[in-house]
Amino acid sequence: MKRFLNKHMLLMRRFLCALLIACAVLPAAPAKQADAGFPALIALTAYRKTLNIGEEFLIVAVASNGKIPTFRSSSSRIASVSKYGRITAKAAGSCRITAKAGSAEASCAVTVAKTTIRLNQSSLSLEHGETFRLTATTSNGSIPVFKSSKKSVATVEDDGTVTALKPGTATIRATADKTTQTCKVTVRKPTVTLSAASYKLYRGQTVRIEAAVSSGITPVWKSSKKSVASVDENGLVTAYKHGVTIIRATVDGITRNCEITVASPEITLAADTFTVKAGKSIKIGMTCSSGNAPVWKSSKKSVATVDQNGRVKAKKAGSTTITVTEDGTKETCVVRVV
Repeated sequence: MKRFLNKHMLLMRRFLCALLIACAVLPAAPAKQADAGFPALIALTAYRKTLNIGEEFLIVAVASNGKIPTFRSSSSRIASVSKYGRITAKAAGSCRITAKAGSAEASCAVTVAKTTIRLNQSSLSLEHGETFRLTATTSNGSIPVFKSSKKSVATVEDDGTVTALKPGTATIRATADKTTQTCKVTVRKPTVTLSAASYKLYRGQTVRIEAAVSSGITPVWKSSKKSVASVDENGLVTAYKHGVTIIRATVDGITRNCEITVASPEITLAADTFTVKAGKSIKIGMTCSSGNAPVWKSSKKSVATVDQNGRVKAKKAGSTTITVTEDGTKETCVVRVV
């Protein structure tokens, strides 16, 4: 209510001011012929006004002929006016607001200023996953609309928050009342460093490759030969058989390689020849560099058998070849049964 009364009092003051102006410019005349020979005049509370888009202004007009003036805008697209004289600025440009009462009229030149926008940054450099809040200040307090030229590179939210998505460049536009300001966003390629350039493993062994990525994004891991060694999403490599494979870590188009060599094991037997009596058993001494249990096999099970721990059991006189294999490596020895 207080705000309404203040506005009403301001309107009355402007009205009285216009009335005094009108009275001052009219020449004195006898009461019987007050209107005879004198043109009607209109007094305005403003003859020139500059507004921002969206701003309103109340203009008061007083006619000397006692008639109630009507208002008209020369361009309602730039500024419109109500029948009560309320001017509303709509678009940048100039127009005239005319008050008319009979043959009397007066105009107010209205200039609607172009909205200006100020961004807190004109350029940004981010990495994938990073964000930055752009703030836009407009001359008329209007809320700008943000838009990205390449949403695959960087997106922008309604509040101006920019999110980097992949390397490249994008332009963020802030628009208000057909005025646009831009911010160039560069999404940098990350730096990727692996914990080692190569590893040597044996079948069944594992190793975790550590990847340091400047953007903090988890890389995509891939093995060039999955039959030799595989890699999971955390960089854990598992060796399957002897050979060489390349483990690749890729982030936003940047790839780093680690060579994995799955080595053939070395097998050493205690002797080349063993002699055992029929019905007896012996254990063949063996070492395997991979630490894996090899596969044992007898060429003549009727002469002697061998279990997977390398224990030979002699059955009858004769000779047999004991073969020990592990991941492509093979060693043999001869067992004679007497």
